[in-house]
Amino acid sequence: MARTATFWLRFAMAVIALAGATLSFAQTAQDVAVIVHPKNTVDNLTMADLAKIFRGERQYWRSNLPVLVLLRSSGSHEREVVLRNVFHMTESEYKQYWVSKIMRAEATSPPTDLYSNGMAKEGVASIPGSIACISAADLRPGVKVVRINGHLPGEPGYPLH
Repeated sequence: MARTATFWLRFAMAVIALAGATLSFAQTAQDVAVIVHPKNTVDNLTMADLAKIFRGERQYWRSNLPVLVLLRSSGSHEREVVLRNVFHMTESEYKQYWVSKIMRAEATSPPTDLYSNGMAKEGVASIPGSIACISAADLRPGVKVVRINGHLPGEPGYPLH
């Protein structure tokens, strides 16, 4: 009897541990990581800093290197997360925002649209001033993940998901 109770107790603990790991992985898979070139000196950005960069209000890194924003194309999860959490805009508001900036001569073009996380990673890995947002599940060596408000993807308090 004690052996059966011990078995079911261990089984229940294993199920709970597995469920916790699955939830943690699911959250990390939904997180959107901010990546930069590995030689970029930035390690942490506030959400306000990130918004300034993506809105074209901050055009240079502290090292006087021009910022190049690479953004996933319309309809992607990464773009929806950036529009909702960084821009606080819908897709149509975002497009109007950039048309207005260009018409006022505050910008020459909107962020570059890319069709895949692979293209974003390649762009960031090869262009020193670039910044992009990709799925945390697609992170690979060759790019640097930036902390947002002191948190990395998958950590409690991470804002981009």
